[in-house]
Formats: sequence, C-alpha cells, structure tokens
Amino acid sequence: MTYHMPMARREVLVQLDDDLVGRLDALAERAGTSRSELLRRGALAVLQAAELAEADQQLIEAYRRQPQDPAIVTAAARLAAENAPAW
Repeated sequence: MTYHMPMARREVLVQLDDDLVGRLDALAERAGTSRSELLRRGALAVLQAAELAEADQQLIEAYRRQPQDPAIVTAAARLAAENAPAW
C-alpha cells in the first residue's frame, strides 16, 4: 500500500505567460489547491491521454492486421438489439 508514502519530487522550471499563470492561480484558489498541484494533474492528464491514444492506435493496427469477422459483428448487433432495455 502506498497511500501515505511520500513521493520523491523534482523541481522543474516551466515558463508560462502571465495570462496562463493568472488563470491557473484563479482555478487553484477556487479548487482549494496549489498551482503546482494543478500542473501535476495536468501533466498526468496529458500522459494518460497519450497512453490511451497509443492503446487506440495499437487496437486499430491489430484490426488492420486481422479484421473482425463480419458474422461476429452481425451476431453481436442482433444480440444487442434483442437484449436492449426498453427505455
């Protein structure tokens, strides 16, 4: 379990324009957090988005190498239509 374990951090210099700093500071104040925490969250979001994009690309390439059987797609669509809840 790593819930309360301190994480090693490295200070990184990032140059931002005044408008962006002001907007970050305003958001940090509304969120009750720090500018640094917002930037950490933003960096994690960028990394997660890149990982998801890579996973999507790998899936696309896999389907290009081995296309899905049209019979499976048809059967899945039929089963979904038969079992869909009545909204």
